Amino acid sequence: MKRDYVNYEVEGRLAVVTVDNPPMNPLSRRVMQELGEIFDEIESRTDIGVAIIAGGGTKAFVAGADIKGFKDFIGSREAAFASSRGMQAVFAKIENSRVVVIAAINGLALGGGCELAAACDIRIGGDNIVIGVPEVKLGLIPGAGGTQRLARLIGKGRAKMMVLTGAFFNAGDAVRMGLLDKVVPAEDVLSEAKQIAAAILANAPLAVEAAKKAINQGIELGLEDGMLLEAALESDLFVTEDLQEGVGAFIEKRTPSFRRK
Repeated sequence: MKRDYVNYEVEGRLAVVTVDNPPMNPLSRRVMQELGEIFDEIESRTDIGVAIIAGGGTKAFVAGADIKGFKDFIGSREAAFASSRGMQAVFAKIENSRVVVIAAINGLALGGGCELAAACDIRIGGDNIVIGVPEVKLGLIPGAGGTQRLARLIGKGRAKMMVLTGAFFNAGDAVRMGLLDKVVPAEDVLSEAKQIAAAILANAPLAVEAAKKAINQGIELGLEDGMLLEAALESDLFVTEDLQEGVGAFIEKRTPSFRRK
């Protein structure tokens, strides 16, 4: 189904999701609605194992929220709360998705764009990026999960430096902070994301899904409870056909053919 601002193309088991709301791809209400719809579709398609999120054009990944739309919420705590919770819900779909989600970041990734990137599993940035959460400069805070995910992703101190100063950071700063996992030339961002996707897709799908769940859920638990979660997920994999295939292929020195079973 063709949408106005967010669409995706499937290449084998990879979905490439593009936010195309020119010129800066802001997260309007319609963009958020379409992004949520697309991840509902992707989640239901077991033929898809990895999704890449990219921004249309060359100026921005996502330059932030639709500030012009703030007029609908100023003066109404209830409307602002509902808007924040709605954005959080969409980003939670991405973070908790069965598929691995890679952010392919070019140009600006500000405010909601940085929060969207933080909800992804892996972040690849071009050497031209500018990233940050400047909401305090408007009299706000990151409200789509940014204060929580950034603290978990890069630590409380660095998260406070980002959020409280509202500063912008370049690619070198971002990778040193742990906000980006890899920096490549701007023109190579999507191809690099696809190479990483291919490496993930070569592995056993159920194992990849279990590994993502173990990390995402385990980080919120105490160490011993996290260990129990890991053991439970590991033991579930021992009764899969894919494990039998993987072990057989290893012994027989051939490429495994996994079926997500």
